[in-house]
Amino acid sequence: MTLDRFYPIFDSAAWLDRLVPLGIKLVQLRIKDTPVPALRREIRQAKAICAAHGCTLVINDHWHIALEEGCDFIHLGQEDLDTADLSAIRDAGARLGVSTHDKAELARALDLRPAYIALGPIYPTILKKMKWHEQGLDRLRDWRELVGQTPLVAIGGMSVARAAGAFDAGADCVAAVTDITLHPSPEDRIADWLGATR
Repeated sequence: MTLDRFYPIFDSAAWLDRLVPLGIKLVQLRIKDTPVPALRREIRQAKAICAAHGCTLVINDHWHIALEEGCDFIHLGQEDLDTADLSAIRDAGARLGVSTHDKAELARALDLRPAYIALGPIYPTILKKMKWHEQGLDRLRDWRELVGQTPLVAIGGMSVARAAGAFDAGADCVAAVTDITLHPSPEDRIADWLGATR
């Protein structure tokens, strides 16, 4: 499977409604700490938006609701892997993306034959407190050799200016969050990203 080279991550269907129509072809919905009924509404809305615009939707973490709502691509962090029913995800035919930070996590992820492996944070990130310091481009180069043909996603502190370095280091795809959502004009930033990745 080929991933689009640009992979924005948003925390609401409202962001997708606003920005997916601008040409985004791969997007993740990552919502934390939300009651199930509201979460289900967000996932349904996101699915409809992506279907209307030919965009691949990845649901972060909430695999059970994603499967119930007919979504076919799920992203799990390492802690999520501990509790997810991986056979149910596989039996549903859903694709799986997995976060990794060290070689033990990478080995675990590769055993699952995922649709992609994500490495992060490549650069310092303000998005969430993590025990992992910045991985850097050298680690990304190492991962490129270790993952073989599995698509590799660079995430964490990524910006339009840093995208070329990540691609040069072997990333197939670059994920971005705050570089878009905190930009004075997210629409203009999407245009910059599309220009840098297409």
